[in-house]
Amino acid sequence: MLLSGVSLLHPEDAVFDAMLVGWARQQLGGRRLQPRTVTGRQRIVRRFARFTNAYPWQWSAADLDEWMTHLIGELRRAPATIRLYQGALRLFCDYITSPHYQWPAECETRFGTHPVQICHEWNTVAHLVDYEGDPKRRPMTREEIQRFLDYADDQVDWAIRRGRKGALAAYRDATVFKAIYGWGLRCGEVAKLDVADFYRNPKAPELGRFGCVHVRFGKRSRGSAPRRRTVLSVMPWAAEAVEDYVTHVRPRCSAAAQSPALWPTERGGRLQRREIEERFAAYRDALGLDRELVPHCLRHSYVTHQIEDGADPVFVQHQVGHRSGSTTALYTGVSGDFMNTMMRDVLDRALDGGQQG
Repeated sequence: MLLSGVSLLHPEDAVFDAMLVGWARQQLGGRRLQPRTVTGRQRIVRRFARFTNAYPWQWSAADLDEWMTHLIGELRRAPATIRLYQGALRLFCDYITSPHYQWPAECETRFGTHPVQICHEWNTVAHLVDYEGDPKRRPMTREEIQRFLDYADDQVDWAIRRGRKGALAAYRDATVFKAIYGWGLRCGEVAKLDVADFYRNPKAPELGRFGCVHVRFGKRSRGSAPRRRTVLSVMPWAAEAVEDYVTHVRPRCSAAAQSPALWPTERGGRLQRREIEERFAAYRDALGLDRELVPHCLRHSYVTHQIEDGADPVFVQHQVGHRSGSTTALYTGVSGDFMNTMMRDVLDRALDGGQQG
């Protein structure tokens, strides 16, 4: 990364920049990470350097402790954010302290010292659970979902009655929300669906070609490629809604013939996650629902309602693509009525057993 025999005007800055460039190449080439992931990690390292006003070969564990105190005590950063920052620093220190990349020897030659690992088990947050999202982002109740989907359908009727151009887009977006809830999808997963991703399930012939959906762009983990999975259709009304959209509405979009996307835009592009989130927020606010609710809450609701309806938790786990059952459990927030029903069943069985004894 540094040319031999060349005198550097500002050696400290040049070495630090070269470290970041080399680290980026290692992640992009060797680990095949996404550029935005690498760029985000570089920003964290630079932010830490500005906070300490020191270079990596001068950092110590005490510097990390001071930064964490600032982030937690003054800026009130969430545990997941703290872990993200610590993870980036740990990986950077792993890179610059590895003898394979020769930075320790280079720093000893130029500055008379060498970088050390500053992130250890005793000064970083332990990763004990798979999900640390905001607890306010709860599953939506069945009543809230019904109100929300009814309102989305009403926007289509409203646009048609007034001769507005947005009727097709409103119909598309209403179907998007039904698909998120109907198959428990993430926002990014539903946005990247193609028409060809739906196909028949021989065990559910009554659903036609919408018996399954193949999710090709599931959530990445640790630099891996998007995880694929097949989600079985368990809500017939959702399959009917998508079928009606594909058959009668999508063909009326001028860009549909040239695009494989399930949700094409009027300009021929693919519906983006941000657009789904913005439309959801507009409907949510118009209905006066909790502002903490986001499209991902529909996915939480899918998990909760499947469990309430008696689906096997392992089946639900595979449907939503969770590698750990504990994550699925964290997504589940069964209602008070469900808990009371379960309590009554258990209590009745206990009383019956006592009477028989």
